[in-house]
Amino acid sequence: MNTPSTPRLTLDAARALQGMLRTEIGPGLTERELDAVEARFGFTFSADHRVFLSAGLPHGSSRWPDWRDGDPGDLAGRLAWPVEGVLFDVEHNGFWHPAWPSRPAETSQALRAARTELGSVPQLVPVYGHRYLPGTEGEHGHPVLSVYQTDIILYGNDLTDYIHHEFAGRSSGLLAHATVDFWSYFVEGGPGIDVTAPTPFTPYAVTAQEAVDCIRMLALERLIGRRHRPEQLIEAGLTALVLGVETESLPLLAGLSRSEHEQADALFNQVLGELGLLQDLPADTTDLPWEAARWELVRWWLRLIVNGSLASGAGADLITYEGWGALARPQQLKPLVEKTDAYNDWAAIRQGDREHLAEQIVEEAGRLLDGPWPPLD
Repeated sequence: MNTPSTPRLTLDAARALQGMLRTEIGPGLTERELDAVEARFGFTFSADHRVFLSAGLPHGSSRWPDWRDGDPGDLAGRLAWPVEGVLFDVEHNGFWHPAWPSRPAETSQALRAARTELGSVPQLVPVYGHRYLPGTEGEHGHPVLSVYQTDIILYGNDLTDYIHHEFAGRSSGLLAHATVDFWSYFVEGGPGIDVTAPTPFTPYAVTAQEAVDCIRMLALERLIGRRHRPEQLIEAGLTALVLGVETESLPLLAGLSRSEHEQADALFNQVLGELGLLQDLPADTTDLPWEAARWELVRWWLRLIVNGSLASGAGADLITYEGWGALARPQQLKPLVEKTDAYNDWAAIRQGDREHLAEQIVEEAGRLLDGPWPPLD
């Protein structure tokens, strides 16, 4: 479905976007070339993706798919990557989509059933590395998804917003929503990660103070506009209650049933007030949006990466999105962002050899935490 508030991408606007890419831009694909690519590989470009490639063809990096002269096997692999990633998690991590029929007991049978189901899901088309746009003919305005198995991140409101974020360090700040069936599950309640939602970390608090710190971080995330899910607020409340934090509203928040989830937000606000956290939240007083709050969150995400509560790649993506970009690309975070880029590089993904790159992210996170904060000159 088209997003009504999203204007259609024009050739002039697409050329302006390509001026931000810091890579070589070749002649755009002709209509005949675009049609030939679609026919050869059996998919369709969305309307905005088609205009983008008509304006010019980015190349000079393995992350940009070369639809004109690229290796057919490489292009086919990129197109197959989202589905193959889901199948990997079906086989190795127990994933099963709730809309599918019951999972067969045998893994081989489950894979066959999953492959059949995946044969009818909307095609995702690579834009850059493992960033994808839904390939919906004639439609525009879909968000860009960052895809790694079922770890799927919503990375821009549309193609324009994505380019601004990934390559210019800024984005619209509007909340984005997945718009295509099946894939929307992963960023709207499934196991994936939405960079606009609160951090999907494994609870780590073992003291009352750590539990209160987690509640504060969730409050900071809401402050900068990141969405929350009721179960995250309830879990934070339950953890605090178990660890001995005492407020009048905390037992009410921690005890909410699924049918009472709509009360979570109001009760969470009451808990913040009772803990004295509301008046202590940083103000938005600089030219950068919520600068102080973002630096606090970056430090928290770094800690989660180091202690293993948050996967290094996912955490680094969050820091790139909400720290590096929103804080005007501070040089002190550049080494972490470069390691994140290497981790997300298409060649590293294709080779399946990213463990040492993940370790480098953890090491850099630790180095940053050992220094002054914020890590500014």
